[in-house]
Amino acid sequence: MCGIAGFVSTPGLSEAFAQQAVQRMTARMSRRGPDAEGLWTGAGVVLGHRRLAVLDLDVRANQPMMSADGRYAIVFNGEIYNFRELRRELESEGVAFRTTSDTEVLLSLFARERERMLPRLRGMFAFAIWDTRSHELFLARDPYGIKPLYYTGTKEGLLFASQVKTLLASGLVSFVREPAGLAGFYLWGSVAEPWTTFRDVFALPAGHCLWVRAGVVETPVCWHDIRAHWQGVGCETSARDVQERVREAVTDSVRAHLVADVPVSVFLSGGIDSGVIAGLASELGACVEGITIGFEEFAGRHDDEVPVARSIAAHYGLKHHVRMISRTEFENDIPHILAAMDQPSIDGVNTWFASKAAAEHGYKVVLSGIGGDELFCGYSLFRQIPPHAALGRMLAFIPGARALFRAPCAAIAKWRSQPKLAGVPEFFGSLEGLYFLRRGLFLPTELPALLGVDMAQEGLARLGGFPPGMTSAQARDGVSAVGLLESTHYLRNQLLRDSDWASMGHALELRTPFVDAKLLEMLGPVVASFSGGVGKAMLAQSPEKHLPESVVNRPKTGFTLPMAKWLSETTNPRAWADLPLLAAPGTPWARRWARIVVERLAACE
Repeated sequence: MCGIAGFVSTPGLSEAFAQQAVQRMTARMSRRGPDAEGLWTGAGVVLGHRRLAVLDLDVRANQPMMSADGRYAIVFNGEIYNFRELRRELESEGVAFRTTSDTEVLLSLFARERERMLPRLRGMFAFAIWDTRSHELFLARDPYGIKPLYYTGTKEGLLFASQVKTLLASGLVSFVREPAGLAGFYLWGSVAEPWTTFRDVFALPAGHCLWVRAGVVETPVCWHDIRAHWQGVGCETSARDVQERVREAVTDSVRAHLVADVPVSVFLSGGIDSGVIAGLASELGACVEGITIGFEEFAGRHDDEVPVARSIAAHYGLKHHVRMISRTEFENDIPHILAAMDQPSIDGVNTWFASKAAAEHGYKVVLSGIGGDELFCGYSLFRQIPPHAALGRMLAFIPGARALFRAPCAAIAKWRSQPKLAGVPEFFGSLEGLYFLRRGLFLPTELPALLGVDMAQEGLARLGGFPPGMTSAQARDGVSAVGLLESTHYLRNQLLRDSDWASMGHALELRTPFVDAKLLEMLGPVVASFSGGVGKAMLAQSPEKHLPESVVNRPKTGFTLPMAKWLSETTNPRAWADLPLLAAPGTPWARRWARIVVERLAACE
């Protein structure tokens, strides 16, 4: 896990100028890679790298790395979990290796197969490869988008990096705001790719690759669209066969994610997902330790996951560390959180503190249960949205239905302090609309108060879609449609991106066994059978020593913090005096936190 940066400069630009720009970028990413810093300069290009050493800890594996023949140079962020199998194949064909790293395998495979190699890679990755012969740059990103990669074109040339803030640190990128990015953040609580909050700075979309030839940035090409796994023909098989498929697939994924030359820990909550990972890792012979965070505000309540996490650790014989987090520590860490946060988000604070705890115990790698609910239909959305969408589509055909519902919905929204209920008449007629009402933060009609009329209008127009920032959820059935949206919106734009900045802010590599393209390929045909709690029950039985029934049957709490209480105690009410939609009593805490994040991030830039 590392940080990458690069600069393909225009003809005539001095080498020293380009090097200084990349050095400023790598300096901005020091927390992503405290173990080594590297710079390589070629004709018209500079590549930069910050390394967090996880595989082959020797300096021989530092980056940028050159191919044996000197033709290709690579900077790589992530892990290729099947690199040893690929290495053995290459060795059988006569390839000699100088390191035991996955980086060299990736570089050698590209030298042989170019972009055709991408479907063969199992892992999380974002990398750039420069061809010194053709003077071409190749960028690629993993199917789920676990590892970030951003790029922008300037008058001096093309720049790319692992973070938007890294690009800004080059001194060559405009700080002009992107209305689509800001509007998307207020609508969803995260910035949907390919947008960012800065004009002309884009994310390379998940599962895409990009060529830069003769200084021209070509259109990104999709090499793996995970949506296909919810859209294809389903597989009808017995519950016993599905259970065995789940056990084999999940065990295989956890085994793959344990590949490391350093110790591995586990974020251990009181839920099924992290418990299964801990159990399987232990049964596979890994010496993992559990990391749990707790809060005095939750003590003795159902929200307190510490006692349950302790019971899971004892169940599997794991050493367990509990780290208590206070409101004072949260207040003190806010500047550090916002410094690490690359793009605005209403989430990630929980992962920040869990990562902090893991780093305090000397870990460089942690396994997380992120993605389990999206794949195994663990959220209530999977049960509720499909039937409600069917009802909504019928009601939408009633003449005047939307107008009839507007006043009652607005009144109920105000009475119950649930502002999004006012959007029901606009969005109830489709599954996508109902999904937005559940996952969204602000309504489109509220954006002018937050951004101003002109920026709100431009942002919505540039985002496109209905609801804004969404594409149609075409899938084989309603449950699959929700899974598709959860994985390509909430998981991709929120959870994975937050996991990256929050963990890397502590020089920690966060791995996600449930967010794995190979796992999705194995289970995609049967995901519709996971609804109604079946999927999570099957997951819980994946370890030979099943999770205790007390964990399986425990009502879901989620990975939460006492943010509502903390913000009410630390925020001056006068901060909302000029924004009635935030000043109203009972305003959801996430809305106020979103405003704090936007304003403080802007002040830090």
